[in-house]
Amino acid sequence: MISIIASDMDGTLLNDKMSISPKNVAAIQKAQEAGIEFMVATGRGLSEAQPILKKAGLNPAYITLNGAQVFNLAGESVVNEPLARTTANHLVAELREADFYFELVSDKGVFSESKVRRIQHVADLLVNLNPDTTYKIAVALAAARLEIMNINYIDNYDNILKDPDYRVMKILVFSQHGPDAFMSIREKYQSSEEIVITSSSPNNIEINSIHAQKGLALLDYAAQKGVPKEEVMAIGDNLNDFSMITAAGVGVAMGNAIPAIKEVATFTTATNLNDGVAQAIQWALTQR
Repeated sequence: MISIIASDMDGTLLNDKMSISPKNVAAIQKAQEAGIEFMVATGRGLSEAQPILKKAGLNPAYITLNGAQVFNLAGESVVNEPLARTTANHLVAELREADFYFELVSDKGVFSESKVRRIQHVADLLVNLNPDTTYKIAVALAAARLEIMNINYIDNYDNILKDPDYRVMKILVFSQHGPDAFMSIREKYQSSEEIVITSSSPNNIEINSIHAQKGLALLDYAAQKGVPKEEVMAIGDNLNDFSMITAAGVGVAMGNAIPAIKEVATFTTATNLNDGVAQAIQWALTQR
């Protein structure tokens, strides 16, 4: 029996138009009516994720920023796992030296030093997640997403890093050169006891506190509800979903998931363009 279903957003719950299909919405509502709690587990911050769910008429609990922040059904913050300040400062200096474009995701919003580079790299991300989308359309979608995501543009990150009122929850790094561009930084920190590096697309890496992982957050949330992991389902497509796919009793890979996710999943559903989340939910409903 499944009691909690956690779904990733990009490449999973969302289609190529960055929206939730009517079939996915209907399946989620059917699950809720059956007593199954549906929640979102995303690398996005709450301000990026919540408007899309609200537009679809959904108001779930959220695991955000890969587990760095968790919000319950009442919208209350129940988990905060920021990067250590010294660690964030060191990483920023290192990323600048390597000339990466990167963003700081703080507890007060997302910050970028370049609007042009942001649109370019988000467009690359959309094309990677949805190969049928042309780059021209991706640029238009990326520009539109800027309004949804409430990005804060600043000259540099120094003031945020020095301000004790700001906590850096995640650093999001982009490169149009793909996974090879991140090889050295991955190798350097693969045994780190302070940070974990995941990815939601071939053209990015996401750097979090070692304590901020979707899998840890999901099982902690379930435990607070008295739900054993055997009754938890997780649905995802990329490396930042790996921890929850392997932690949940039932891990579901999207049809468009990378091979590493399909290998560890319990089963594979349809793609994000073919209502894969709805299909996985239908399976969960048959287990009750």
